[in-house]
Amino acid sequence: MKNSLAKLLFILCCLTPMTQISAQKVNVVSKPGERKVDILVDGKPFTSYIYPSDSVLKKPVLFPVYTPQGTMVTRGYPMMPRAGERVDHPHHVGIWLNYEAVNGNDFWNNSTAIKDRSKYGTIKHKEILKTKSGKGKGSLAVSADWYLSDGKGKHVLVEKTDFVFYARQNLRIIDRSTTLTAQGDTVHFKDVKDGFFAIRLARELEHPSNAADNFVDANGIVTRVEKMDNTNITGNYRSSEGIEGEKVWSTRGKWVNLSGRIGNEDIAVCIIDHPQNLKYPTYWHARGYGLFAANPLGAKVFSNGKDELNLKLAPGQSVTFKYRVVVATGKLSDEEINGLAKEFGEK
Repeated sequence: MKNSLAKLLFILCCLTPMTQISAQKVNVVSKPGERKVDILVDGKPFTSYIYPSDSVLKKPVLFPVYTPQGTMVTRGYPMMPRAGERVDHPHHVGIWLNYEAVNGNDFWNNSTAIKDRSKYGTIKHKEILKTKSGKGKGSLAVSADWYLSDGKGKHVLVEKTDFVFYARQNLRIIDRSTTLTAQGDTVHFKDVKDGFFAIRLARELEHPSNAADNFVDANGIVTRVEKMDNTNITGNYRSSEGIEGEKVWSTRGKWVNLSGRIGNEDIAVCIIDHPQNLKYPTYWHARGYGLFAANPLGAKVFSNGKDELNLKLAPGQSVTFKYRVVVATGKLSDEEINGLAKEFGEK
């Protein structure tokens, strides 16, 4: 009886306006000298929108990301390397949105590790449009430009992104709405697997694996590990369709929840798709090594050719994508996530 009542109260909270259920202060603080915007909850870090020069990072991202108890759920490497982390895919930083195939350029895989970046695209932060702090939530609006040939080629897309950051008891929520508008040329998004809205997770939230890989030690030295230690590696995916583990890859679902544990804290990280997005419910590019992504643009790859999108935007044409990320201290049931998804879908 007590458990049923607790779940009912949680769902009612999910469907109640945020400002009525939380007195936590969300401060959105722009620091142009440091090229970032900090998001704080009662003075403690939640995340930061960072936009270093493109000699450091090839797109703006949210990094790092913390639970309500202050545990970092994003991988630190390569911005803040921590001992025991994998050192693969240096372009996987925090939470980001970009794509592998845009007019023949790869925006997804671009990083300072790439030697010849003539076929790699760069997203350059342009402007902080608006910040707002408040009780229970804060917001941030930004603009950015997508360029071909590592930022030296054609300007192909204008990006306008609105973030809303919610703080509520054991939850932190990020809602992202991004509108992409084609510039002088038609923009082609070829169906590929590497995209689109993603987070790279901390080592403890990966799925256990026996595969060899490279890891960084406490002194920052990269070492090859032939037999991996799965102690405290606790991650497990579960989709809205009831699919679990690494089997969620290439399937479609309204949401996928990643549950695990870091230290003594149970943690859930959930990505929720929006009913207005293309190819809803989205395909999932979620890997056991910590890459967790929704990719509606890779239909042909994920469906083995049975479905296809190959999105095109004529000059001046726009498309909007909306995603919600929920970071929880504690476990989230399907019922609780469905409540959060319903709330998001009504926005």
